[in-house]
Amino acid sequence: MKVCLVGSSGGHLAHLYMLQPFWRDKDRFWVTFDKEDARSLLRDERVYPCHYPTNRNLRNLVRNIGVAWRVLRKEKPDLIVSSGAAVAVPFFWLGKLFGAKTVYIEVFDRIDKPTMTGRMVTPVTDRFVVQWDEMRRVYPKAVCLGSIF
Repeated sequence: MKVCLVGSSGGHLAHLYMLQPFWRDKDRFWVTFDKEDARSLLRDERVYPCHYPTNRNLRNLVRNIGVAWRVLRKEKPDLIVSSGAAVAVPFFWLGKLFGAKTVYIEVFDRIDKPTMTGRMVTPVTDRFVVQWDEMRRVYPKAVCLGSIF
């Protein structure tokens, strides 16, 4: 199984990295910002940089659609996993066109309100994961697996 782990640097990337027991033995690649924390954490990993800032930035959304198109055509992942933020959107939507399954993990600090990214990827997400039971009222089809921390 080939896995694409896509997310902003910082807390989103830290969330994905904490899933190491899942991805450690998989053929995997990462898509994140070319920032110091990502370069340090992922120094021995296959990484594709994406454009930032992403939140509410139409220009970089368009640019990241291009990145997603190129990366997904080249890598052909079976599964795309993200905990946000906006860079996940083009990867989830285009990933579905390429036949990938998608898993979105809503961030830990959201207890009773959806994120913009969560709302945007819900239509194409095969498994939506929340970390608080209260979030199942916001995302009725979500699965609550508890805290990643």
